[in-house]
Amino acid sequence: MALISARTIITSISLFHITLGFFFLTNPGTIADQAIVYVLGEAMGMPYARSFESQSPPLAFLAVILAIIGITDLVTLSLPEEISLFHHWATQAPIRLAIAFALSFYSFIFSSSSPLYASPSQNPRGRMAHPSAHAHNPSYSASSWGGDGLKNRVFFTFAFVEMVSWFWIWVTLREERAQAMAKKARRKSLNY
Repeated sequence: MALISARTIITSISLFHITLGFFFLTNPGTIADQAIVYVLGEAMGMPYARSFESQSPPLAFLAVILAIIGITDLVTLSLPEEISLFHHWATQAPIRLAIAFALSFYSFIFSSSSPLYASPSQNPRGRMAHPSAHAHNPSYSASSWGGDGLKNRVFFTFAFVEMVSWFWIWVTLREERAQAMAKKARRKSLNY
């Protein structure tokens, strides 16, 4: 049996989305100044994004989208357990996990601090040495489609936390579903 139920984890991630929406709307600088954003950003060599220091129309739009996602996710938890957890969330969790993985992968691998763009002559420690957000990488060129807005420590931290959370939810849902099926089979065998 799981230590924390999938319903509790989904409720927490939904409230996390609503809280992020509130802070992106009111004071986005508090998100960029969080310790986890700093630690993950420095560990992965992600650049600091100055655009989170003040309010802007794109951040207000993001705030509304995050709040809507959080509220609708909370509403789906009010459905009966079999429909909500074993049908809706059993399909949503792996999809959201894959999307979060792809976004965090893109954010790091195609950023200027990626080992993909490093040459051994630039870094005497080797191609796969610890990335640095402060080092200039002449072999890196910015995205032409605007994807550079996703290559910062705030977005990477968000995508990484989402990936870990949805993996945890997916694993917990699988365990809870197996337990529910065993309980249902046991009840069915007792009725005969």
